[in-house]
Amino acid sequence: MKNMTLENIAKACNGTYVGGEAERSVEIKGAVTDSRQVEEGYLFIPIKGARVDGHDFIPQVITQGAAAVLSEKELSDCPKPYILVKSSQQALKDMAEFYRAQLTIPIVGITGSVGKTSTKEMIASVLSRKFKVLKTAGNFNNEIGLPLTLLRIREEHEAAVVEMGISDFGEMHRLAKMAKPDICVMTNIGICHLENLKTRDGILKAKSEIFDFLEPDAHIVLNGADDKLSTIGTVKGVAPVFYAIEGENQKETVDITASDIQNLGLKGMNAEIRTSQGSLKVHIPIPGRHNIYNAMAATGVGLALGLTLDEIKAGIESVETIGGRTNLLDVNGMVVIDDCYNANPVSMRASIDVLKNGLGRTIAVLGDMGELGEKEKQLHYEVGQYVAESKIDMLFCAGTLSEEMAKGAQKAGGCQVFYFKTRDEMLQELLGNLKEGDTVLVKASHFMDYPKVVEAIKNQKN
Repeated sequence: MKNMTLENIAKACNGTYVGGEAERSVEIKGAVTDSRQVEEGYLFIPIKGARVDGHDFIPQVITQGAAAVLSEKELSDCPKPYILVKSSQQALKDMAEFYRAQLTIPIVGITGSVGKTSTKEMIASVLSRKFKVLKTAGNFNNEIGLPLTLLRIREEHEAAVVEMGISDFGEMHRLAKMAKPDICVMTNIGICHLENLKTRDGILKAKSEIFDFLEPDAHIVLNGADDKLSTIGTVKGVAPVFYAIEGENQKETVDITASDIQNLGLKGMNAEIRTSQGSLKVHIPIPGRHNIYNAMAATGVGLALGLTLDEIKAGIESVETIGGRTNLLDVNGMVVIDDCYNANPVSMRASIDVLKNGLGRTIAVLGDMGELGEKEKQLHYEVGQYVAESKIDMLFCAGTLSEEMAKGAQKAGGCQVFYFKTRDEMLQELLGNLKEGDTVLVKASHFMDYPKVVEAIKNQKN
């Protein structure tokens, strides 16, 4: 890692270097917080968690070949150099900011209430037609995940696509200070993280901190169908590029539009995307209308970085789903839509829209959504209403808040509803009702651990 010597790292994070003089100039080969990922020549950054203190693994990582470690306490008889710091977590952020300042590749920062990861995948797929791209792994988008992502950038990379997720004011400012994105993409302003941000205007204000370190030659790409994002004007001399499906734009004119949409059900969609540089007819291989928006966002980023329309088209058409994100599984003659990574009211509706296109009986297996604030019961009720109004055949739901979801579906009518207090109670009834030809959506917030539902369906005997 260029210029990432132990001496420079110590200076960057206001730490004290402890070790031999010869090792001061050693450049680390990587930096991790997980002891299992330590390789020869790596720097280990111990983080104190609620249950585990990374400092306990310092002896282990040294035997694994770590070049050095950070530490919040003095180490006696340490056979390798270490850097004494007040806070390992702050030191990680300081290191990432120092490293980022030396990079010359374009960095695309993505934020929004919903769709960050799927948009990241689409943008990375498009940019990979021209560049060697590094992208956020999984959802490493917070104040630990983002700096670790930045520290994964190597000389061979020509562009990076990073997620930036927040739940409170000030967080995005700190993320932007590290990443300093050259292209800022905002997908939407929804209704998650209301506990701290209170309103959608609060969410807009917090996420707009992504612009705090914007340079004059930067680019901004925004969803012009979002009523909040559409109010953003020129920022520090940078005029945003807006995208929207034709007829859904909140601004009088937008820069990138999609039209002639052909829904192919679970096989995806066809659409024509129009830009100032021409039009492209594309097949989007992932179901869900929201993926048309992802494709337009990727088009805006691709044009900003000089890709041709043919390159953008090829990138969109080769995008793949990732585990737990609208992943389609063929299980015992059923189609299972594994979208159980996380959930909020907007993403729930998007997933239900995908389920509507299923063949055979359509079955929604849903669970509680977290971090919705004082309106959490009402928001669950409305999701239940949407399930019934979408003419989904059956709803299975579990969790304390999902009782409101069941009530909403029952009130709207037309949907067979099963409610249970716990996921395991629900599973027993669910497995007895499934049959060949069904299309089944599985979705809930992460704490509900719904991957176990998917595994149970997969392991069910015919």
